[in-house]
Amino acid sequence: MSGNGPEAGAGARGTIKVVVADDQSVVREGIVMLLGLLPGIEVIGSARDGEEAVALTGRLAPDIVLMDLRMPRCDGVEATRRIRAEHPGTEVVILTTYADDDSLFPALQAGARGYLTKDAGGDEIVKSIQDVLAGQAGLAPSVQRRLLERVTAPPPAPAAPAELPDGLTTREGEVLGLVAEGMSNSEISHALHISTATVKTHINNIFGKTGMRDRAQAVRYAYRHGLSRPPGSSHP
Repeated sequence: MSGNGPEAGAGARGTIKVVVADDQSVVREGIVMLLGLLPGIEVIGSARDGEEAVALTGRLAPDIVLMDLRMPRCDGVEATRRIRAEHPGTEVVILTTYADDDSLFPALQAGARGYLTKDAGGDEIVKSIQDVLAGQAGLAPSVQRRLLERVTAPPPAPAAPAELPDGLTTREGEVLGLVAEGMSNSEISHALHISTATVKTHINNIFGKTGMRDRAQAVRYAYRHGLSRPPGSSHP
């Protein structure tokens, strides 16, 4: 933890009440000491784990909880989720050792509005707190970059559809599966939002490709190729 306090205080809001949650006593006391030197900040409590953080929030109603993530009994993500659900007037800023994706995104999804690493200076901490209380995101620049990269990353390519036997198309496979379920042409038409004539065309194509002659054979074919399940079967 580094840096001196900023020149600007908490602004028009007045003193900002903060609870610090960290399971390592040396780190927790160091954060409390640093915050005590900063203008406009008052540390009103400290917690050794997430359970204590939630309890202190309920009792003291802080403006901000500075929350570590890896803590016993109740980790920072779960504590954040509970605080935001039970005490919506309190915001949470994560202050943790490593800003890895496995902890970053769950914490933000749980309701944290700020995310800093513990090498942040006092001025950076205060800026993050003030941004969060002003309704903005109090994120370190590296965290902002990662969020942007994740949002702008191209979506994964869709998985190739499983190949159907005998050159059947996906739609023909759907029709055959419904035939095996005992549906009439009109019922299939309604289920797939296509005309009855189109259903008949698909069935004729299915029979032509597979060499089947009637619906009884179609049912057995659908079961054999996994396009439908026999009644009472527990396997896909």
